Amino acid sequence: MRSVRLLVPRLARGSSHRGYRRIHGELLVLGVTVAVSTVWEISKEAGIAPAPERASSTGAGFLRALADALPACDFFETVALSGARSYVFAAIEHANRRIRILGAAARPTASWVVQVAQNLVMDLEDAGCRARCPTRDRGGRFPRLFDVVLKDAGIEVVLSGVRIPRMNSITERWAQTCCRPAGRSCWTAH
Repeated sequence: MRSVRLLVPRLARGSSHRGYRRIHGELLVLGVTVAVSTVWEISKEAGIAPAPERASSTGAGFLRALADALPACDFFETVALSGARSYVFAAIEHANRRIRILGAAARPTASWVVQVAQNLVMDLEDAGCRARCPTRDRGGRFPRLFDVVLKDAGIEVVLSGVRIPRMNSITERWAQTCCRPAGRSCWTAH
């Protein structure tokens, strides 16, 4: 009976989709004759939740688990009180909502955007952030070298899905609030 008490939790932890009835069936295949209720009791004593509770994974739970690895990046255009327009690059960490402003330019060039990518890598390393998959939109302001710089640092960029506005919504919403206090309109680059 001791071997069954060790085997049941091991089978349950081996797959989150195995419930006590399935584990009972696997034990029968192995030649171990035991009642279904015994398998259920052993699982309960071991602190193993029923299979549907172990297997359920929501999108929100997934994002919470990976929040510190998924910063969101975006450019937005703002108008200063003098009327001058400038593009600002910001990265927001999902885990703690820390905002990193990594540059602003009146006319961003490809080399400037590459420098912003290098600044992002250095800033993340200095902060000890384990960001490995930043998300960004598919906007034309991101040259191919932006992704190359991040990839060289071991960071794989995730492009937001086509027609999935909520995928980068935290950054989009924050960019909109940057312009509200002055009462000016703000346009977020896409």
